[in-house]
Amino acid sequence: MCGWEVVGVTCQPSSSLAGFPLPPLSRPQLAEARCVRAVELFEGGVSNAEIVRAVGVCAESVRRWRRVWGEGGVSALRRRAATGRPPELDEAQVETVRVALERGAQDHGFEADLWTLKRVGAVITRVTGVALSRASVWRLLTGRLGWSLQRPEQRAVERDESEIARWIAHEWPRIKMGP
Repeated sequence: MCGWEVVGVTCQPSSSLAGFPLPPLSRPQLAEARCVRAVELFEGGVSNAEIVRAVGVCAESVRRWRRVWGEGGVSALRRRAATGRPPELDEAQVETVRVALERGAQDHGFEADLWTLKRVGAVITRVTGVALSRASVWRLLTGRLGWSLQRPEQRAVERDESEIARWIAHEWPRIKMGP
């Protein structure tokens, strides 16, 4: 139906698309694929409990999907286009930003190779001419680019790795065993 088969809670290309590399599904696409699989099972007369196990969603979702499907058919369950204000960056600009960010912060003149929302916003403005708020920069990074928050590990300058390894190997077993 959609070119994807839901297998458990993962989605794999259907046999008609086998052999063609496809990008992973986004959350909304995966949700729609699950819904479409549930409809296939509805049409096959499968019980709600079996659909819950097969598709990997809660029983309430299956009941809601069955009700909506009964009232409006498959088209009532399809994803609708996003409403509201369109994004300020089109797909080509987002790809330009991705390439720029992957070059690293130092390549853009920053001292440390560490990205902050303020730095990313400055790079976005430089490469696209569009100034985004910090919240919009965050949504771009986490939503459209798929990045996640990463904090650098902080370690003491005085840290002695060889002494730590010696303590773990010799002292910790002694302490762990007790008197």
